[in-house]
Amino acid sequence: MNDKIIIKGAREHNLKNISLELPRNQLITITGLSGSGKSSLAFDTIFAEGQRRYVESLSAYARQFLGQMEKPDVDEIEGLS
Repeated sequence: MNDKIIIKGAREHNLKNISLELPRNQLITITGLSGSGKSSLAFDTIFAEGQRRYVESLSAYARQFLGQMEKPDVDEIEGLS
């Protein structure tokens, strides 16, 4: 099992093609100046991809009641489960 979340080429909103590794099963903080992309990384990239994958795993019947979720602007995210 992967012990980290690996993000490659995140470009969502004001993120500029960043790549990073985050440890799993640990408390982490994302800090930075206002407008530096903290929320874009946490919510618009990591959370959005996790939510999209979850909805994708539902049955076609259940998915018909949910809107189509777009993939975040990122090359690859590994380690989400």
